Amino acid sequence: MAERRMFAKTVVNSDIFLDMPAATRALYFHLGMEADDDGFLNNPKGLVRYFGASQDDLKMLISKGFVIPFESGAIVIRHWKQSNYIQKDRYRPTKCTEEMNRLTVLNGVYSMDTERIQSVSVMDTQDRIGKDRIGKDRIEIGECEGEGAPSGADARPPIDYQGIVDDYNKTCTSLPKCTKLSDARRKAIAARLRSYTREEIHRAFELAQESEFMTGRNDRDWTASLDWIMKDTNMAKILDGNYSNRKGRENDAGNQFAECFSKYTI
Repeated sequence: MAERRMFAKTVVNSDIFLDMPAATRALYFHLGMEADDDGFLNNPKGLVRYFGASQDDLKMLISKGFVIPFESGAIVIRHWKQSNYIQKDRYRPTKCTEEMNRLTVLNGVYSMDTERIQSVSVMDTQDRIGKDRIGKDRIEIGECEGEGAPSGADARPPIDYQGIVDDYNKTCTSLPKCTKLSDARRKAIAARLRSYTREEIHRAFELAQESEFMTGRNDRDWTASLDWIMKDTNMAKILDGNYSNRKGRENDAGNQFAECFSKYTI
């Protein structure tokens, strides 16, 4: 299991998070550090006692929408994938497979139908917070810095298109600059954010900048671009390491195939 954990500033600096008691906020960080690589914890009650917090702190995290509980007693950090990107060689899938199968991911945020979200009675049957309370207090925290949380419970966070473009221009300094945010580019960015987190897209930019082949050091004088990177198949191959540098690249048949295949995906 990966040892490092990250927390998105748009989550922990949001007003709804900062308005919670200090003990509740501290518990959130402790739970984040102890979660598995998919953000699940199967022993939250024991961890609450271990860290000197109270069950009320856990109930508040649930009611405010930072944690999702299950009948089994397990919980998941709701904005986990928005905050953490774990490389495949370090990633270990959660053992909470049944719980995982009940979730969907949108822009790095776990969600589940409010009809299926368990009340806090999962943690303490004597102090029930009903479905209506959970639906009222749950939030969708914007994925982009500087964006406030939407007012409606069903509102979707706005997409920071320019932020993606700025990240590309800042990271991929050896690739052609993107100077215009066209409708086609907006559609491509929105499509990728349905499958990848902001952290994964940023990682793709980093790998593109590090790649000799993608930055023009190839026998075709070709360089990648934002439009090329944002294609679904290309981003998947970048994150899989297909274009990463290797010793003896000119003799590597796999890389020669990747170069040849790229002609048809540019």
